[in-house]
Amino acid sequence: MTDSTDVKLKLADGSRVQIARQGAHILGWQTSGGVEQLYLSPKTARDGRTPIRGGVPICFPQFNQRVLGATPTPKHGFARNLPWKLESKDNLAKQAQATFTLSDSDETRAHWPYAFEAGLQVRVAPGQLSIKFAVTNTDEQPWSFALALHSYFMLDDIAKAYLTGLQQQSHWDAVQHPQDTQISSLQKEAQLHVTGNVDRVYAAPAGPVVLQRGTRSKALQISQSKSLSEIVVWNPGKDLCAQLADMPADGYQHMLCVEAGRINHPIMLAPGVQWSGWQAFKLIGS
Repeated sequence: MTDSTDVKLKLADGSRVQIARQGAHILGWQTSGGVEQLYLSPKTARDGRTPIRGGVPICFPQFNQRVLGATPTPKHGFARNLPWKLESKDNLAKQAQATFTLSDSDETRAHWPYAFEAGLQVRVAPGQLSIKFAVTNTDEQPWSFALALHSYFMLDDIAKAYLTGLQQQSHWDAVQHPQDTQISSLQKEAQLHVTGNVDRVYAAPAGPVVLQRGTRSKALQISQSKSLSEIVVWNPGKDLCAQLADMPADGYQHMLCVEAGRINHPIMLAPGVQWSGWQAFKLIGS
């Protein structure tokens, strides 16, 4: 699904990244040979207003519907629904990048009464993609925010996929305990296999996690900055997926979200201070 205003990055080896100006939203990442690494729902809207389903949405300044302060913003915040400004784009043979910005406006202040300057840098190299989010408090008072880089990864088959690197990490299970974020469990298994609806917020481990995606796909190493203290793992499962108007009925079989986030411990940002966090993906194995 394309739009004439989308920003496209290309490398000499055939790698491609497509980014919508709405939300500075990464729609697709194809590596050499034209292999797509991100899942984008074929039923998602591209009307410039409706949240895009798939790719990498930017959830700011609120995660899901966990309200910060007295005023709720739209689910997952407003940043993913608004047009971002393309500040720069550089295409080199072995590396390409684009930088976008979003500032407060009448539209953002209708949801969130603060001044800010946010930036997103997307960088692609052969077999690698990185996303860096930064935000500066340009207000005269401190404010808090949450963030998630809501990455959807393409799978051959969810039944054959699993994550490693989360063993012994505590997590909140939003399916089992939707109303109580204080209840935590421990990931005992070395391999996390996804069956049914899974929605968990894990404490981020010290090192990367690895997503095994099936026999036809290379494994994906997923890293994040220490400033992003959680990892969200989400798949709607068969029943919930059937209720999502912007997903095909079998969409859950071909995607898994592994999101870098700052959720359980939101950032309190003082006036004039900048904060940043990043997530990076790398193909590994044969």
